[in-house]
Amino acid sequence: MARTIPLDDLTAEERIELMGRLWDSLDPALAAPITPDVAAELDFREAEADSASEAGDVWPDIRDDLQKKLK
Repeated sequence: MARTIPLDDLTAEERIELMGRLWDSLDPALAAPITPDVAAELDFREAEADSASEAGDVWPDIRDDLQKKLK
């Protein structure tokens, strides 16, 4: 039989690990079901992003801007 540990006895890191293990154990289709409307919206946004590849900023620029804001 598995040993039961009160959640209050776990460290923050142990709780985060537990949450991750629980999340990973879920079937994605059941954990976050996608309605037909949401699927259509996601398809629309993906197509829009693919058609405008020049739009937006590249990751290195975004990262550098964020790092400057943190200093």
